[in-house]
Amino acid sequence: MKRHWLAVLLLALSAPAWAAERVVSLAPSLSEIVAELGAADLLVGVLDGGERPEALANVPSVGKYGQLDMERLLSLKPDLILLWPGSVGPAQREQLQRLNIPVFVAEPHSLEQLTTQVQTIAEQLGRAEAGRQLAVQLRQRLAELRQRYQRAAPLRVFYQVWDQPLYTVGGGQIISDALNVCGARNVFDDLKLPAPQVSIESVLQRDPEMILVGDPAQLQAWKVWPAMAGRVRVVPDKGLERPSGQMLEAVGRLCEVIAPSR
Repeated sequence: MKRHWLAVLLLALSAPAWAAERVVSLAPSLSEIVAELGAADLLVGVLDGGERPEALANVPSVGKYGQLDMERLLSLKPDLILLWPGSVGPAQREQLQRLNIPVFVAEPHSLEQLTTQVQTIAEQLGRAEAGRQLAVQLRQRLAELRQRYQRAAPLRVFYQVWDQPLYTVGGGQIISDALNVCGARNVFDDLKLPAPQVSIESVLQRDPEMILVGDPAQLQAWKVWPAMAGRVRVVPDKGLERPSGQMLEAVGRLCEVIAPSR
């Protein structure tokens, strides 16, 4: 009997003091993390941006990127808001902080940070064990990719986000870290903005060994520059744009494009 009560006491002490029951997610990546943790039933509202996972098909919308419907959000009576800062404007971010509703801000700059944030979100949802298991899987996959694709001299890569105007990723953006995992280096990793606009001239000056574009239609523009045309590769995987658990497999596919021989 004493052992039974001791076990009950230890379980109570290890359980979270509070767990969210009504969650609004303000980024598709954060909504995916909730679903990956088996907690989609806790979502009462999501911010839309692209195609939804099937598990979230019927969750009410609270708007789109940059167009948060604050009245709709409040009507859902959330007890936790998951926020990616870029999903709403500065004024609405300040408004959210004044609502007296817990807000978890997630903006991972590396894949290791992403893994840690997955665990933290899981704890806030009362799914700590699911979070630990998923974090272990993500770290194992990350270690496998690093070991397989590491290079003594990283490949210099230009990662094109958009073509008109020309945008790339800065050094603090998680995709830049994904390139590092694949044995590459972002030629614009010295820029601090998450998505800086650059010129064709600056790309040519930095002389990347490989150019990664997100759409086959973007290949045509590089044919004007014969020295670069043969260096262009297509990475059509949109999973790289959503920092959730699925991103590790998207990184694996990125690595295959960068170094298919490995």
